[in-house]
This record gives sequence, structure tokens and C-alpha cells, in this order.
Amino acid sequence: MELTERNLSDDSTGNLWIMTSRAKTAIRANVPLLPTVDKIISKYKNQQKGLIPKISNQKMNAYLKEIADVCGIDKHLTWYVARHTFATTVTLGNGVRLENVSAMMGHTNTKQTQHYAKVLDRNIMEDMEKLKSKFR
Repeated sequence: MELTERNLSDDSTGNLWIMTSRAKTAIRANVPLLPTVDKIISKYKNQQKGLIPKISNQKMNAYLKEIADVCGIDKHLTWYVARHTFATTVTLGNGVRLENVSAMMGHTNTKQTQHYAKVLDRNIMEDMEKLKSKFR
């Protein structure tokens, strides 16, 4: 919520990055912008002080609940769940290396990030068990 234009930076190949330090740990957390994030930032450009409108954690969780209802997702979505989903489904689930996920999450070491990978391994095993049952 505190991001401003100063947190955006182009690299030498023209890719846009969010560059910041985690409030909790003061660890640098540099994240390349995905196209969807770039569209969101563009949508709200020059409409408020920061890059996107500031909303409370409580309001964010209410929005996530509304999204879950509209999409038929039977899970209690929260800001923490969204962060966890980014780490597991969006990054690790798509082949982003653990070390890079750790850096983007602002973790002080990869051990903090490994619990996300364990959840992913459990999901893989559950899915494979379903597949095994079809072969029986």
C-alpha cells in the first residue's frame, strides 16, 4: 500500500520491477511486474498518492471474500492466503526457483520459503493419488 513511483524501476532490458524493502525484516524484495499488475497500476495512475488505492487489511479481506463468492471458491480467502497462493501456485507451481521466490517474498533465508514448497509437494501427492486411483 505504500508503493510509489519511486519503487518502480526499469532494468537494462526494459522490464519493470517493484523495488522495496519488507517492513517486517528490512530485507530487499524486488519483484518483476507481471502484465496484470502493470495494468492495475496503469488503471489507478495519478488518482491517488501511491501506485494503487490504499485499503485496509480488513477491507482487502472483505474484497477477497466477495471475489471467492462470485467465483464459487469455497475457501476463506485472506491477504495471507493470497500471499501464500502467490508463493505456491503462481511462482513455485510454475517453475520459479525457491531461491527467487524467497527473495521476492522478502524472506531472510530459503528455509522460511520451504514450507510453501512442502505444501506444493503435498498437493502434488494428493493429485497423483487421484490419478493412481483412476489407473486401478
